Amino acid sequence: MHSNMRHNSVDIITLGCSKNLVDSEKLIAQFRAEGLKVRHDPDKVSAETVVINTCGFIGDAQEESINMILECAELKKAGKVGKIYVMGCLSQKFHKELMAEIPEVDGWYGKFDWGGILKEMGRKWHGEYENERIITTPSHYAYLKIAEGCNRGCAYCAIPLMTGKYQSRSQEDILDEARKLVAKGVKEIQLIAQDLTYYGTDIAHKPTLAELVQRLSDLPGVEWLRLHYGYPNNFPFDLLPVMRERENVCKYMDIALQHISDPVLKRMHRNITAQQTREFLARIREEVPGIHLRTTLMVGFPGETDDDYAQLVDFVKEQRFERMGAFAYCEVDGTYSAQHYKDDITDEIKQARLSRLMRVQQEISASISESKVGKTFKTMIDRLEGDYYVGRTEFDSPEVDPEVLIKADRELPIGEFVNVKVTEADAFDLYGKVK
Repeated sequence: MHSNMRHNSVDIITLGCSKNLVDSEKLIAQFRAEGLKVRHDPDKVSAETVVINTCGFIGDAQEESINMILECAELKKAGKVGKIYVMGCLSQKFHKELMAEIPEVDGWYGKFDWGGILKEMGRKWHGEYENERIITTPSHYAYLKIAEGCNRGCAYCAIPLMTGKYQSRSQEDILDEARKLVAKGVKEIQLIAQDLTYYGTDIAHKPTLAELVQRLSDLPGVEWLRLHYGYPNNFPFDLLPVMRERENVCKYMDIALQHISDPVLKRMHRNITAQQTREFLARIREEVPGIHLRTTLMVGFPGETDDDYAQLVDFVKEQRFERMGAFAYCEVDGTYSAQHYKDDITDEIKQARLSRLMRVQQEISASISESKVGKTFKTMIDRLEGDYYVGRTEFDSPEVDPEVLIKADRELPIGEFVNVKVTEADAFDLYGKVK
């Protein structure tokens, strides 16, 4: 074995979303049960075995995943790492093509068969640790995946091609995992799925997200419960009273709306109209006062006219989303839009539309942050960075939303809640002092 290669060791590299992260954390638990030394996202890859958990969502993510595989293939050629296994979305979708191009990889595994990596290594899968995870996030919060797959069939999205039909986990299974997380010191659970709002429909023939959230919020030790990735069509409105009335359910919802122009929504196969979208948003805000909505919008979808885009800009100005991200359409192989639409908008126009939309949102975000000055918020302390403690309110999801910076004039406990009075705001963050 090469002198730099660590014996009996595994390096796991996770690319893409938090749903992938959960899979990696479960795999780490299995490797550790086998007595292996595991590192996650190491600065320097040097293990006997390397596992790359890939993302296949959009072009940039695919490229990042392929580059990482190629880098590891070079390390293998140089004798610096041993075996390479690839898992996740990209591998699910393109493993045949990639197998021919990157023969250095020892095994290709998809989104659901990655348990086979252990078998391939001559190791055992521990069924008794099915819901065990080694948390790679700060120990006070964790992601909890409640379902796999997606039934929505949006024209631009390859995820159903990679993850298959929607499969809800049983409530008992989810509650069992949540209890284990709390026992490890997790106070904030981020519920995730490709589409939370469909949860339960495949089991109970109706959405049962509200019931699940209620049961999770009853668990002792769950101090914050945050919901990620809802879908506007067939939304389970019985969730809203739970969100409004339960102290530990964050008044926060992440719902990708993509567009507002009817012709674009129709071509995207979103199964909702502009009018229905506005009514939907109005109802959420009415039933859960103070809720912060995060959305994602897309510019440059095939056939998007200047008028369609103008409607989108007006919609953002009118709705004043607390949080908004946007991206330019990128054609993904195998999707309906790649097969049936011409990607007819130039990259220059896409980028110009994207930049303008984000500038509009930046002003909105700045004014919403400004309105928080003088108010006090329950704040989770995430970390100490330089002279500041960095925290989040219930309206802020880790890594994507603004943070609260608190001058470190006394020690604050990481992973605990403190009340912070906001003294200042800029476009990206809030500044405050402990009350």
